[in-house]
Amino acid sequence: MTGAVAAVRGGAVVLALGGLAHTLWHGVHEPGHALAFGALITVGELARWGALPGEREPAPLGAAGALAYALLGRSGGQPTTHGVLQVIAVLVAAQLVAAVPHVARGSGPTADQLARRIVTVSFAAVCFLPLYNSGRTADWFGDGPFFALFLLVLLGLTALCDAVLGALLLRSGTLPHGFRSRGGTSIPYGPLLRDELRALLGIGSAVCATGAVMALGVAVAGLWALPVLCVPLLLTQVSFRRFVAVRTTYRQTIASLARSTEIAGYTPHGHARRVAVLCTAVGRELGLSGAELTVLEYAALMHDIGQLSLVDPVPDGATAPLPAAEQRRIALLGGAVVRQTGVDSGIAVVVERQADPYREQPLPARIVRAVNAYDDLCGEGLSGPLGALERLRLGTAHDYQPEVVESLARVLARGGLTPVPPG
Repeated sequence: MTGAVAAVRGGAVVLALGGLAHTLWHGVHEPGHALAFGALITVGELARWGALPGEREPAPLGAAGALAYALLGRSGGQPTTHGVLQVIAVLVAAQLVAAVPHVARGSGPTADQLARRIVTVSFAAVCFLPLYNSGRTADWFGDGPFFALFLLVLLGLTALCDAVLGALLLRSGTLPHGFRSRGGTSIPYGPLLRDELRALLGIGSAVCATGAVMALGVAVAGLWALPVLCVPLLLTQVSFRRFVAVRTTYRQTIASLARSTEIAGYTPHGHARRVAVLCTAVGRELGLSGAELTVLEYAALMHDIGQLSLVDPVPDGATAPLPAAEQRRIALLGGAVVRQTGVDSGIAVVVERQADPYREQPLPARIVRAVNAYDDLCGEGLSGPLGALERLRLGTAHDYQPEVVESLARVLARGGLTPVPPG
């Protein structure tokens, strides 16, 4: 995996240097188009300035503009003459210009994010421009709906390439992302790729569709089509930013509620966060989707909130050693509290059913029960991580689902079989 990441980085550097050198040596073809698309990419990259945590594509306008230039075969009905290397040069130059204010501010895209964009756009340009400039696309598809379908298929392959690169770089821990490994546990490549592919149905499809429409619009109407076609994606980006801001506030509110048991002295410091981190990793290992992972994380954060209703605190906040009836009572109390907060009812269901026999539980509740028991047993200081896992395996006949316990073991093994540190 490390070698593949190095190959992506090295390939991006070679493409960037080759594109810049070729363009400087041979000059810029159609400088007006190069300037227009370069400015569009620069403006799109500058839009990262207001990016919020959790955004998969903080610069959708820049991405769409780069793809449109890579798929531009005509402008205003006249054939264009720029090639693959000029597309790369314009992209690199625009990203470098946009990076200056970000670097001055101490933020902005990482080198691997830039490498990912360069390789993805280069893939689209290499697949399209040689075919178009040689006249083969006209012979095969004409200028009608089959040509538009060809562009959509090509953009689909480009999006797949981008997803593969994104998961690869996320696996190496070099891209900022809400799903990156935390707490000492690393994430396997398969679940990360699955998350990236699912994300294609959201902002990824908007970027690809806008890139194709830009290329087709400029082909018919010239550069005047660019500002008109940018508006829908800008509105989409603004709406998405607001959505992410609301989601971030929502999560912060839930995290604050979860800490109330720690502040009141009912549970150890960091217990809810540790359980949430491990639950998310186990859920991804078992194939849960993004929305399901969100419900699981929130339920894990709030799984002990029912202890606030107890007159006498549970020793050390550990519910795993309690009788089954008492565990269920605390779980039901917690579910009632969660429902009163107004959060998603699915979160309350997981909290309520975390103490049921696992054959009667939904999968998120099975995960919360097993991970909570693991952290409680580690907190006892008697058996340690290996001993806690062994006790969970002994309880797989009734209390814990075997697949969940083994997934937890794999997650912990990748992190060195150590519990997530408190904090």
